[in-house]
Amino acid sequence: MSEIRTKVQFVDIDDDMAGQRIDNFLRNQLKNIPKSVVYRIVRKGEVRVNKKRVKAEYKLQPGDIVRIPPVTVEEKQEEAPLSTKLNRVAELESKIIYEDDHLLILNKPSGIAVHGGSGLKFGAIEALRALRPQARFLELVHRIDRDTSGILLVAKKRSALRHLQAQFREKTVQKYYFALVMGQWKPSCRKVNAPLLKNEVNSIVRVNPNGKASETRFKVLESFAHATLVQASPITGRTHQIRVHTQYTGHPIAWDDRYGDRRFDAYTAKAGLDRLFLHAANIIFVHPASGETMEINAEMEPKLQRVLSYLKSDNAS
Repeated sequence: MSEIRTKVQFVDIDDDMAGQRIDNFLRNQLKNIPKSVVYRIVRKGEVRVNKKRVKAEYKLQPGDIVRIPPVTVEEKQEEAPLSTKLNRVAELESKIIYEDDHLLILNKPSGIAVHGGSGLKFGAIEALRALRPQARFLELVHRIDRDTSGILLVAKKRSALRHLQAQFREKTVQKYYFALVMGQWKPSCRKVNAPLLKNEVNSIVRVNPNGKASETRFKVLESFAHATLVQASPITGRTHQIRVHTQYTGHPIAWDDRYGDRRFDAYTAKAGLDRLFLHAANIIFVHPASGETMEINAEMEPKLQRVLSYLKSDNAS
C-alpha cells in the first residue's frame, strides 16, 4: 500500500468559483481523495471558510477564504494512475470536436462512462482532466449513458457551467439522438408522453403512473425491412428516457441490455452490431460567453454506419 498526502491549502474564492457547494468544491480540489474522506473532514470541522466551520451544503461566496486541511489516505498499488491508460486517453483526445476557453465538446465513444464511480475507475471526465492537467476547472454539464455514444458538454469555467446547466433546466437546449429500433415505427407516432419511475435498488426504469412526467419526440429517418432509424429528442431529461419510451411503444433499441429484445439483437448482429445503437448526434444551445446560438453535430462511428448500409442492402434483396 502507498499513501496520498496533501498539504494544507488556502483558496480565495473568486466570482467563477462562487455559487457551488463546499462539498462539490472540495471534491474538485481533492480529486484523488475518496468522497467519504471529503465529507468526513467537513463534518469534523477541519474545513474552514473565513475561519468558521461550515456544513456540506454551504454555498461559496465571492471573497470567501477556504482552508483545506492536509489529508492522508492509503492508495492501493494496483490502481494505476489514469494517465497510464494511454490508449483510452489518446482515443478521447481524438474525439474532441469543439473546444474554446469556456467549454469542450466530446464525441464520447460507446462503452466509456461519463465519470468514474460504482466500481469504475475510469470515466470520460477523468480522462479529460488527465489530458488537460493545466485546466483549473473541468466539469460535466450533463450526462449520457455509458453505452450511448455522442455529444457530451464539459464546462471549463464555473460561470459556463452555471449558464449551460440553466439552459438545460429551462429546456431551451435542443438534443437529437439517432436510434435504431425494432420493427416499423409509424411516422404518425411523433410524441411519447409516459411518466417514468426509477427503481432505486437496481436502477431499472419503467413507465408508471406514479413516475415523473416524461416526453420524447420522434421522427422517422429511414425504414428498413425489420428496423427503423429514428431521431429522438428528449424534452425532459429522465434516466434511460429514450430507451424506455421506445420499449414502451414496442420498438426497443438494438442491443439494449436492459430494455431490448434478444431476437432483434441477433438480427442486427448479422450486420456487425455489438453495442447499443443510440447516438447523441446533434445539440443546439447558446454559447455561455458569446451569446451566439451553437449547433454541434457528432458523426456516428463507422460501425453504426456499416450497420445501416447492411440494412439497406437487406432491404434491396
